[in-house]
Amino acid sequence: MNREKKAAPAPTPEKKKAPGKGMASARKYVKFLNVFNMVKRDMVVQAMPYIFFLTVIALVYIANSYYAENTIREIDKINKELKTLKSEGISASSELMIRSKQSEVARAVAPIGLVESTDAARKIVVKTSANETRED
Repeated sequence: MNREKKAAPAPTPEKKKAPGKGMASARKYVKFLNVFNMVKRDMVVQAMPYIFFLTVIALVYIANSYYAENTIREIDKINKELKTLKSEGISASSELMIRSKQSEVARAVAPIGLVESTDAARKIVVKTSANETRED
């Protein structure tokens, strides 16, 4: 039942990366590609412009798809807003039609004391000289 505590291992000093460590891993990758002597350094260097071109094309493709998705979202949002505004416009025009009926107008102006004329409209003729007549 007597147990001894084990001492914690002493901290080991961290190894610092050598300045050329990234190049070493790249060389290992190139050596891995060169397993069957199919890929040589000159071929890789010669293909770099083409690889960069393909990378740029891929980035443009990704950016274009992102832009297209955002445009589609914006179009959908505007279409929803348009439907809302159309329904509000239809409601406002139907309200205006109801309020502009002759009976509604007569009912609205009755508290002011205005009443609808029961006489027919007459034409007013003004004589300015013996031969000329002017109509208003």
